Amino acid sequence: MNRPERDKLKGDVEVDETLIGGEESGVKTDGKKKTGRGSIEKVLVVVATEYTGKQIGRVRFKCIESASGENLMEFIEDNIAYGSTVVTDGWSGYSALSESENYTHEKKIIAGSGMEAHQLLPHVHMIDSLLKRWMNGTHQGRISKKHLEFYLDEYAFRFNRKLSTHRGKIFYRLIQQAVSIQALTYKEIVKRKKE
Repeated sequence: MNRPERDKLKGDVEVDETLIGGEESGVKTDGKKKTGRGSIEKVLVVVATEYTGKQIGRVRFKCIESASGENLMEFIEDNIAYGSTVVTDGWSGYSALSESENYTHEKKIIAGSGMEAHQLLPHVHMIDSLLKRWMNGTHQGRISKKHLEFYLDEYAFRFNRKLSTHRGKIFYRLIQQAVSIQALTYKEIVKRKKE
């Protein structure tokens, strides 16, 4: 469902990371459960959302190993057009973005602002919430870490076409992409399952 040469997001774009996965199963450090970026069972996903006013446009997702500047900048370069305004929180991984001549970087620092993260970055947090609700409602939260990237592609495909008035064209695009993109073989799927 992911067309490699798809258009990049442009204009005003919010970017943030979220953790996706079930409740930690007894993973403890010093008698306390590890949560947030330190959790083991969850997958870190970076999310980008175009917006105009209150209207949410297209979205992009990617699973990343860590919220390092290198991983975040690679995602931004791959998914957001030059000249766009990228809005982020105060996470240090985005510091290279402020030095980039290709983007305008707008930081909304949560600490000390008196506001919650979802108030400062409402569009990307709305997408996080809708994605997690879709996963829990449709898939009962049982999505394997190995296949999460495919589910994220499916959600982006569906969300990015939410306002389409020609339902048949959505099916046409899906078939068009299915025949133009190299399919995964059964061996490759089984190999991912074993890893």
